[in-house]
Amino acid sequence: MPEETDKTLTSGSLRDHFLIAMPNMRDSNFAHSITYICDHGESGAMGLVLNNTMPLTLGEIFTQLGLDDKANLGDQAILAGGPVQVERGFVIHRDASRWQSTLDIAEDVSMTASRDILEALAEGQGPEHFLVALGYAGWEAGQLEDEVASNAWLTMPADRHVLFHTPTEQRWAAAANQLGFDLNLISATAGHA
Repeated sequence: MPEETDKTLTSGSLRDHFLIAMPNMRDSNFAHSITYICDHGESGAMGLVLNNTMPLTLGEIFTQLGLDDKANLGDQAILAGGPVQVERGFVIHRDASRWQSTLDIAEDVSMTASRDILEALAEGQGPEHFLVALGYAGWEAGQLEDEVASNAWLTMPADRHVLFHTPTEQRWAAAANQLGFDLNLISATAGHA
């Protein structure tokens, strides 16, 4: 796979991609993170961090919303999707169902930000493969492209196994391994000869 450079990044080119934080990432919101890019356009980008959990479960969210957990999903951890609008919920899922507020990210992955999908999940009628996050990561126009060009992130097409079937704490390393990197062996500081 040819390496993407700042010259090949165009509006929308990182949608349905992973951003893998390089070890030199200084922003504590993204250190050792893997972020799934849900939208990328001329006005900026939006994604969800996939490997930071909150001290909150889906069962607690169901309780806050007055929903009975008939599907026994209550133990599922909630992701800290990013530092923007941390009270706002997002569900990444793999099914063709349409909900009140659904954005198609790829042919087989969508993001929904409406209560009806949570109601369906509680009833056992929601998507089989899903992740729930509170908050998101956002970039202004050109900001993400600049960060990629300055080697803050590795990028790769999103892998469905990493997204939905890899344990949360293993996602960062699993995605990097697919690129042939062991990020734990890369120094966080630049060397000088």
